[in-house]
Amino acid sequence: MNALYQDIPWEAGVWTNQPARIKTEGGQLSVTAVHESDYWEKTLYGFKHRDGHALLTDLKRTEAMEVTFLLEDFRELYDQAGMMLWYDDVHWIKMTIEVIDNEPNISIVVTDEYSDCSNFPVPSWDGKHVTFRVSPFEDAVLIRVRTEDSRWMTMRLARFPYEEGMKAGPLVCAPIRKDFRAVFTRWIRTGTDKAQHEDPPVL
Repeated sequence: MNALYQDIPWEAGVWTNQPARIKTEGGQLSVTAVHESDYWEKTLYGFKHRDGHALLTDLKRTEAMEVTFLLEDFRELYDQAGMMLWYDDVHWIKMTIEVIDNEPNISIVVTDEYSDCSNFPVPSWDGKHVTFRVSPFEDAVLIRVRTEDSRWMTMRLARFPYEEGMKAGPLVCAPIRKDFRAVFTRWIRTGTDKAQHEDPPVL
């Protein structure tokens, strides 16, 4: 264990919904999503999806969490993997790389009874390892993302005020594709961000 962070074993998490297939090998977690799985609440489309796959463990307000995965074979609309921050069925945040308009996008969905979504294209990230980081900050959370050769980018400061009961961990969904698989390579706990405009260390 590194003094700056603690590895979280894959078996420490509990799935919100069981994926189609799971395989652990060489310290990595390979997850194949169930066809038509997703998380979304009502906005625009009117439907509710609560059948995505999030591997969750407890997250305290005194700690941050990071999830790393390989951005490989994301090719069909809405293929997505990343990280879920969870309180309950209608209060959660998902942070993913998601295929939109035929290219990978950073996609942040904040749900407070209703879902909203923001997207930012990152076509140059294809084939790289992507790390999402969530850090409680006052009554909110700071959401950051990077690749192995980039600095942290702050993508969202979102209200998420819960003192207890938060959970977080890897996420994969496949709203359209029948055989989408994501490979997660790292899951850690570490210290919270010191300031909104100060990058955390690259661990």
